[in-house]
Amino acid sequence: MTFQAVIFDFDGVVADSEVRANECLAESLTAIGLPTSYEDSLRRYCGHNWQETERRIVQQLGAPLPDDFRQQHRERAKLKFADGFCAVAGVADFLAQLVAVPRAIASSSQPDYIQRSLDGFGLATHFGPHIYSADGWARGKPYPDIYLAAAEGLGVDPVSCLALEDSPIGARAAVAAGMTVIGFCGGGHILDAAAHGETLQAVGVQHVAHDYDDVRKIMGL
Repeated sequence: MTFQAVIFDFDGVVADSEVRANECLAESLTAIGLPTSYEDSLRRYCGHNWQETERRIVQQLGAPLPDDFRQQHRERAKLKFADGFCAVAGVADFLAQLVAVPRAIASSSQPDYIQRSLDGFGLATHFGPHIYSADGWARGKPYPDIYLAAAEGLGVDPVSCLALEDSPIGARAAVAAGMTVIGFCGGGHILDAAAHGETLQAVGVQHVAHDYDDVRKIMGL
């Protein structure tokens, strides 16, 4: 298959960060009196931008978040990630193989976190300025806005783009943008790849990949 551009989600597709991120959010919520397990965090919040995540937390909590919650959570996250974390296995070689194909990131995470992580992985040059974040947007994933913005930034028709997504929420966004979507099951947080692939197919992804070798096969590389 030939595409004019490839658009990547970040956490769970480029950065193997979802385990730590969701452990951290579970700890932060439990600390304010909302007992939350790692599995709860993945199920309720994974893939959403902060605005939607906060709305969901407040609904669960039945009260507004403490004023300093996000700052306290950021400090906890800094400690959780202080010893570094890895890129998803195989992504560096895959990006090197895509040297002639425009690419972008379309993520719910904060832009400075994405940029720092890419710098740490040595992958920043693969994306240049094409890092698009829905953090702070009224409509994050599962709405298609962030994927449409990435396609517009690259100057390509969304229908001609391939998107890689690991979460059902993100997959719904990319499908809604009219893109061909590979449901990616290669992140460390996905313990049952077959079941997760079925979940992604249920929201409309056209293909499922368990690793970047599968992505290559799907693309015919």
